[in-house]
Amino acid sequence: MIQKINTLNDLYQYLDNLFDQDVDSDTLFAGGYLRGFVSLAATESGDEQQTMSVALVDNVSQRLANAKSELSPQDNAIVQNFWSVVQGLM
Repeated sequence: MIQKINTLNDLYQYLDNLFDQDVDSDTLFAGGYLRGFVSLAATESGDEQQTMSVALVDNVSQRLANAKSELSPQDNAIVQNFWSVVQGLM
């Protein structure tokens, strides 16, 4: 079920729900990887009820870009594509 992501809590719920759905391993990997970066960015800017602001999204995007070398090119593409999909739900 596609949902609109308005708050940080909505995003966490969306990512957690991936494990209950029939999604592929790449999506599960990307969701788990992304959740860590979202958590780091969120601790700097508020609580779990905060709205998904441009600043929060930009912070996550920047963290992902900075961590690009941690992943293989293929895994980085998977994560970046998944992040783009998630941003489309905001």
